[in-house]
Amino acid sequence: MRATFIGGGNMASALVGGLLKQGWPADDLRVVEIDPQAREAMSRQFGVSTGAVVPERLEPQEVVVLAVKPQHMLQVARHLRPRLSSQLVVTIAAGIRTQDLSRWLGGYEHIVRVMPNTPALVLAGISALYAMPAVDVDARRHADSILSAVGATIWVEREELMDAVTAVSGSGPAYVFYFMEAIMRAGEELGLSPEQARRLTLETFYGAASLARQSSEPPAALRIRVTSKGGTTERAVSAMEAAAIQRHVVDAVKQAAARSRELGEQLGSAD
Repeated sequence: MRATFIGGGNMASALVGGLLKQGWPADDLRVVEIDPQAREAMSRQFGVSTGAVVPERLEPQEVVVLAVKPQHMLQVARHLRPRLSSQLVVTIAAGIRTQDLSRWLGGYEHIVRVMPNTPALVLAGISALYAMPAVDVDARRHADSILSAVGATIWVEREELMDAVTAVSGSGPAYVFYFMEAIMRAGEELGLSPEQARRLTLETFYGAASLARQSSEPPAALRIRVTSKGGTTERAVSAMEAAAIQRHVVDAVKQAAARSRELGEQLGSAD
């Protein structure tokens, strides 16, 4: 199977690097990137074929991965449209709905939409995938194999759930970093050096996430186990509960989902 990436940014680089580590031959991967410096970087780092324009001929079983910015998708679709026959198109452009991309591609329906997240850059991401009804089992498997090169994958059967995915995992790393910032700041205000506060915070988040992944218990049960009656953790959790932190976090994630829906409507209105 051959894969052509249109767009050579960070996520495309992560995917290409992950696929090579999984054993994909470099000859089966190519990258289309208009920026000459980015194009040269992809060629030098990965040894893959690169070019400035979409190839005139695409193989029937080829996978085309659209890794361009959402505002550039309509222009890319216009160039790609006459070159498609039976290829699988995988889009990782945030907010672009399959119905709109299909319209821009002249009614083409062999499309899988993906929402990855930034930990994919260190091969520790999670991607949610949605396939249009015309995508068969083999094509779904091909899409999954590409995204699993940079982390875990899940499939959703209704595209509207991609807004929730965007809010939870797409934007999720920012929420984690936000809490890291706050805990590091508290550590420094309590007298720790910046490096001490950073290391304690990062290792704690890493360890807690690893524990939660390996446990069959929900996070609430793990939290209760750490929270001794009358202890330090109970005091901190009580302060957060009094400030309704959890409710505010839930509301914030819902706001992200609402913004995802708005962006989908705005981006899809172009013709």
